[in-house]
Amino acid sequence: MRLEPLRRRDIARCVEIEQILFPGDDPWNSRAFHSELDIGHFYLAARPDEGDELLGYAGLAVVGRRRGEYEATVHTIGVAPEYQGKGIGKALLRALLDRADQYEAPVFLEVRTDNTTALGLYESHGFERLGIRKRYYQPSGADAYTMVRPARTRDGVAG
Repeated sequence: MRLEPLRRRDIARCVEIEQILFPGDDPWNSRAFHSELDIGHFYLAARPDEGDELLGYAGLAVVGRRRGEYEATVHTIGVAPEYQGKGIGKALLRALLDRADQYEAPVFLEVRTDNTTALGLYESHGFERLGIRKRYYQPSGADAYTMVRPARTRDGVAG
């Protein structure tokens, strides 16, 4: 598997995967993905070693003006169901965290409180629960945990 920048021609497949992964909520549409790329956020595509198929995608926003003020937010991670459990989500998350570490930025995200697989992945990468956002996901009304992974310097030591 290889990771590379997400391309605009991948967006239709991203939207398909979103609709499969988040049927009871408001999955991202093509406008949302285009907007994220237009703004210049960091988006990756996971592809097989051979071929162009989109296996998964992930996006990170980093805001701030200088070291010590940066913050990063994981906007999305999605892996097509037929490829889940193969380490793709973990590889995408690690790549996002590596990018945040370049800025020495803490990383925030929201995750459904009932998504035990994602919670385990995030906790295994140093994320801690900060609180609950009631009825965060719509229209299902599912709650979300807000999680944070403290900033890390380039040598991996928490800042």
